[in-house]
Amino acid sequence: MTTNSFSASLISIVADLSARMSAEQRYQRLLAHLCRIFPCDAAALLRFENHCLIPLAVNGLSEDTLGRRFMVSEHPRLAQILASDQSVRFAADSDLPDPYDGLIETDTDQLLVHDCMGVTLFIDGEPWGVLTMDALAPGTFDNIDPMQLNTFISLTAATVKAAGLIASLEQRVRYATQTLFKENTDHDMIGDSDCMRKLRNEISIVAPSELAVLILGETGVGKELVALRIHLESTRADQVMVYVNCAALPENIAESELFGHSKGAFSGAISDRTGKFELANGGTIFLDEIGELPLSMQAKLLRTLQNGEIQRVGSDKQIKVNVRVIAATNRNLQQEVAAGQFRPDLYHRLAVYPMHVPALRERGKDVLLLAGAFLEKNQQRLGVKKLRLDQDARKALLDYHWPGNIRELEHLLSRAALKSATPENRQADFITISLAYLDIVPKPLNALHVDAVPGSSTALSAPIDFKNTVDEFQRQLIQQQLAAQQGNMAATARVLGLDRGNFHRLLKRLAVKAET
Repeated sequence: MTTNSFSASLISIVADLSARMSAEQRYQRLLAHLCRIFPCDAAALLRFENHCLIPLAVNGLSEDTLGRRFMVSEHPRLAQILASDQSVRFAADSDLPDPYDGLIETDTDQLLVHDCMGVTLFIDGEPWGVLTMDALAPGTFDNIDPMQLNTFISLTAATVKAAGLIASLEQRVRYATQTLFKENTDHDMIGDSDCMRKLRNEISIVAPSELAVLILGETGVGKELVALRIHLESTRADQVMVYVNCAALPENIAESELFGHSKGAFSGAISDRTGKFELANGGTIFLDEIGELPLSMQAKLLRTLQNGEIQRVGSDKQIKVNVRVIAATNRNLQQEVAAGQFRPDLYHRLAVYPMHVPALRERGKDVLLLAGAFLEKNQQRLGVKKLRLDQDARKALLDYHWPGNIRELEHLLSRAALKSATPENRQADFITISLAYLDIVPKPLNALHVDAVPGSSTALSAPIDFKNTVDEFQRQLIQQQLAAQQGNMAATARVLGLDRGNFHRLLKRLAVKAET
């Protein structure tokens, strides 16, 4: 590119990046301009945090790359780039594995990177992250003008700094006198869908307050992570957060677990015990599966929330506690209140700020970002260089209805990674996970739909095996609910409106096995 045309391009880029947009959009546009000016098949902008490089924007790489986390110690090319204050280019025959092998989007079967370069971006003298460029053909970067490249690198650093300043100003306006939470926590909650942006916004609104929060959502959507984020962005972030699984509290010891007991209060109480509320004093208590709390305990919990006091079992002493309460449930508590299974006064105490966590099927392409993060974890666990999904596998993940949500996705990819990483291919540059390795079945309720109306001209003419069709419908419905309830037989029977005896007999007749 001539000097004049390059200068004209820079003017156009600066004008484009000056428009009002989010940092993510600004970074994405910057990479699009980079790939237009310089010959490369892929580019990435990564932030350096806690010995890890986190992709903030990619161009020409598979979407799941944004969900991956590249530990610098495990990627020697990235380590070399970070260790230098100049741009680093790697020889085509370099023995060092490329972090993007198998991740470049291409119409050919060529997936290994053969020309790679990168540079560390410094902001105020400190390494902020790296900018990388990759090409499939050797020698692609031979004719790049070093001065033009350095100019673009300077523009990238300026863009990053400007985006950071804008974000900082927006936070100051938003929170005013509140203590701000560390910026890097935003990467702990993976996802860029509209519903996840809305959820992050809700967290940022309610977290600095002292309001009780009720987190609602299906099993496996990540309610515990949302609770943690609320705590970490609150004014209590430097205090403890205590987790309580209400579904795992036996009724006979629930009071002791929550409020503690005195020595001799009951058989086996050989010493004083501090309860969860006392442990959380000054911080946050997270009451997970609050809908499972027995009615007898609900009244005692309500008294604590009203008075800010607890009383240990076997003691007359009232102990003051200063605790913020966050609760979560996959039940419809309003229906539970109407059915007399949950106290209305406790519900209103907990649901001061209700918050819905979207199901994975509502999050669109977030499933690919999450898949990238889980594949990265499995790479480390299995000791392989790279795990990638082929196109059919990615499409299947997008099309699947995910009754078990994020937890189901994590377990599914762990199984698929294990099956794919056979002893024969563990040393390969990358391992491709195909659709055959994913335990995905079609949507149960849609698989059996009938488009034609009986008696009409479009009705099916072929005879239907009514009994087998009904059995298959029941079998798929049960399997769907078992997955959603994580294999919990009692919970599945309750959701289906069956008593446990009939449910077990139905499982046996249909030859359905419950797998947790």
